[in-house]
Amino acid sequence: MPCARSCSVSRAVISRAGGISYLEPDERFSNVPCDSADKAEVPLKSIPRAERTRVVPILIATLAVSLAHAGETNAQAYPTKPIRVIVPLAPGGGNDTLARFMAKPLAEALGQQMVVENRPGGGGLIGGEFVARAAPDGYTLVVAGSGLLVVTLAHRKLDLQKDLEPVAVIGEYASLLVVHPSLPVKSVRELIAFAKARPGALNYGTAGIGSAGHLVTEMFRARAGLDMVHVPYKGAGPALTELAGGQVTMLLSNPMGSKPLVDAGRLRPLAVSSPRRLAAFPDVPTLAESGLPGFNSTFFLGLMGPAGLPRDIVARLNKETVSVLQRREIREWLETRGMEPVGGTPEHFAARIKNDIEVMSKVIRDTGLRLN
Repeated sequence: MPCARSCSVSRAVISRAGGISYLEPDERFSNVPCDSADKAEVPLKSIPRAERTRVVPILIATLAVSLAHAGETNAQAYPTKPIRVIVPLAPGGGNDTLARFMAKPLAEALGQQMVVENRPGGGGLIGGEFVARAAPDGYTLVVAGSGLLVVTLAHRKLDLQKDLEPVAVIGEYASLLVVHPSLPVKSVRELIAFAKARPGALNYGTAGIGSAGHLVTEMFRARAGLDMVHVPYKGAGPALTELAGGQVTMLLSNPMGSKPLVDAGRLRPLAVSSPRRLAAFPDVPTLAESGLPGFNSTFFLGLMGPAGLPRDIVARLNKETVSVLQRREIREWLETRGMEPVGGTPEHFAARIKNDIEVMSKVIRDTGLRLN
C-alpha cells in the first residue's frame, strides 16, 4: 500500500558552479509517492560520457565518507552490553588476579560491566580456543599472554598470531621462586644442594603442562642439573594452594598470585627470574645472583580477542586499556605486586608475540626442555 508522504528524488542532473560539477534533485520528480520514488531509476546512460567521469568520483567519495561515518558511529556505540573476559586458568593465580583487578576500571571507562569467567584446562588451551571460536564482536575477550603462547608451542592446537587479535599488553612480570617454609632451605644454593642430595624425591608445581611456569622451571631445573618430578595443575592458583599445604616442594610463577601467601608467611621466596630485583621484593635476589649467572626469564599478560575483531573496536579497547594503565593508582597497585605496566599499541603487542615465539622456540629447541 503506497504511503501518504511524498519524496524528492535525486536524478543525475548536473549543475556547474565555479567549474565544479555536482548532483542536485530533479524538480520533475519532486512530490511523488514514496513507492514511485523508490522505484525511480537514475538514467546515468543519458549523461554524456565526459560528465559521467566527473560524477562517478563524487559518488565514490560520498560513499566513502558515509562508510567512515558509520564506522565511527559503531565505535562510539560499542559496547552496548556486558563484556565477558575469559581467564584460561583456575581462580587464584596471577592471570585471574590481574583480570579481576583490571575489569573494574575498564568497565567504568567503557560504560559496561566486564564479567570475568574462568575456563581452565590444557594449560590455557581450553579457554584460549573458546575465545578463538567466539564471534569477533568485542563481547568475548581473554586475559592471556606468555603462558598461552608457550602451551601453543608445545601442543600446536592454537596459533596466537592467527587465531587471536592482540589489543594491548597489560604488563610484564618475572617469576618468583617460592618454597614451603618447612623446607630446610633459605637460598637457591641451599635448594640446589638439597635437591641434588635427593634425586627424584622433590617435586615442583606449575599452572599446567606447557605453561609459562613450566617453561621457566624447566629452564631452572636444566641449568641447576636437578632431577625433580613435575606436578601440573589447572592454573597457578591450585598449585599455590597445594604448595602452601606442603603437597609440592617449590613453584616458579607470577608473583601477583604468590605475594599474598608470601606476605602471610605461608610461602618463602628464594629468588626472581628477572635480570634485576623487583620493587615488590627488594630483598629477594635474582637467580643470576644466586649461582645461575645470566639466568633471565620474563613474561607478559595482555588483553586479546578473537581474530577478525573490527579495527574500531580494537582501537576503543586499546585506548581505554592504555588510559587505565597510565593512572598512578593503577600503576602503583601493579608494581607493588611484581608487575610492570606496559600498554602500547596493538601492533606493539603483535610484534611482542612474534618475537617471543621466536625466542621461546629457540630456548625449547636449544635446551631440549620437556614441555609435554
